[in-house]
Amino acid sequence: MKTVLVAGGSGFIGSQFCRKAQDIGLQPVVLSRNSSVAATTLPATVKIIENLNQLGGKPIDILVNLTGEPIADKRWSKKRKLQIVESRINTTQGLYDFFKSQGRAPQTVISGSAIGYYGGGTANNQKVTENGAIEQNFSHNLCSAWEQTAQQFEALGSRVCLLRTGIVLGPQGALKKLLPVFKFGLGGPIASGQQWMSWVHLDDMVDIIIYCIQHVNLRGAVNATAPKPVTNREFAKILGGVLNRPAIAPMPAAIVKLIFGQMGKELMLDGQRVIPDKLHQQGFKFKYSELQAALIQILT
Repeated sequence: MKTVLVAGGSGFIGSQFCRKAQDIGLQPVVLSRNSSVAATTLPATVKIIENLNQLGGKPIDILVNLTGEPIADKRWSKKRKLQIVESRINTTQGLYDFFKSQGRAPQTVISGSAIGYYGGGTANNQKVTENGAIEQNFSHNLCSAWEQTAQQFEALGSRVCLLRTGIVLGPQGALKKLLPVFKFGLGGPIASGQQWMSWVHLDDMVDIIIYCIQHVNLRGAVNATAPKPVTNREFAKILGGVLNRPAIAPMPAAIVKLIFGQMGKELMLDGQRVIPDKLHQQGFKFKYSELQAALIQILT
């Protein structure tokens, strides 16, 4: 049985991955800052450690790195941006340093990133693959540095996949924050509503991680997004329809910038029409390619 170390394994994506990993015969070990809190979200059969020395020399076949402070929970002050950067870069660097010191690296490293790698607004109506255009902003610089840190594992002989993840839809995360507004009939497009939203269902997100583990010819950047992104206006209309609520109340761009600052501009007003080209080429089959079907499964 192969052992997979999951950094950030008690979170929204990680906890679901651990369950699926056990189902397919992997043995997950979760690295968490607080084991007692992590235990409330994970199966009792998952081992939880608070520092890497607790591995006790146990060989790790696979590393799945999902660490990082939430990026969209508050305005980006200088202090908050530093926390966001350090929670990703420092943790990933610490993992690399540990395995380098052990002299035995994981065969496979699956490391988180995000479609923010492509920067803000570069796509417009153009589809963006893993080789897509980049526009410099905080999101790009963050993801680029995070990916470069993870790629150090290649020097240790690991195969590295960098998951450029879109908006993950499930019971938690971004969708949970949107639901109260839409349920009260106050939802609607943001600004023009023409900015693209590249999304992925949680079940597909977990399957993508497992697919990257199992397919040894996959490496480098992998767009973890559904094949049919939608505009923000389409997203609001479809979500309102699933909830049987109107979704016509717009939020002007000026209000977004006033309330959320740089975070609002980069994450709410800019958009990328991201396509999972590598996954298509490798034959990955999405369970949820259409947004409406994904939302119906989650909300009904």
